Amino acid sequence: MERPSTMPATAHRVVGFDPGLNVTGYGVVECHGASVRLVEAGTVRSRGESLEDRLHTIHAGVREVIEALQPTAMAIEQVFAHAKFPKAAILLGHARGVICLAGAQAGLGVHHYLPNRVKSALTGSGHAAKEQMQAAVQRELGLTTRPEPADAADALAVALADWHLRLRPLLFGTGVARVRSGRA
Repeated sequence: MERPSTMPATAHRVVGFDPGLNVTGYGVVECHGASVRLVEAGTVRSRGESLEDRLHTIHAGVREVIEALQPTAMAIEQVFAHAKFPKAAILLGHARGVICLAGAQAGLGVHHYLPNRVKSALTGSGHAAKEQMQAAVQRELGLTTRPEPADAADALAVALADWHLRLRPLLFGTGVARVRSGRA
């Protein structure tokens, strides 16, 4: 995919991440004025390896995405911890940690969003189903089909939530930006 050699000064390029130990989704959008366009979306996969190897693969893949696509900010989904599955939340926290580390190493501001906040920003409901989220991402980016795989679609949703919740209010003074940024 070609991209312009220089972005306009007012353009913001956000990379969103949907962390996972097996599959980490990423999605990059470029925001210019009131318009948002898809740059690229995909996944970083790590299977059948030790935890340490998986984390290394995720970190290397995320750094590669950042270096290739040159985002100006990072948005990442926070861990949703279910009381019945605390180990899953802890393991997912490891993946989030290496993704945040890659962002910090690249000098990016890292912005954290709860899953229900992302859903609410795009659909109006904090309990939207996967299909609703994919349709919302499709609509927002003017895509002819719903984005696939679901991990990449979720990452695009996180990047779009960053646009709606942080960037748009800052650029246009519409409402109050209530987003926690920085380190988790």
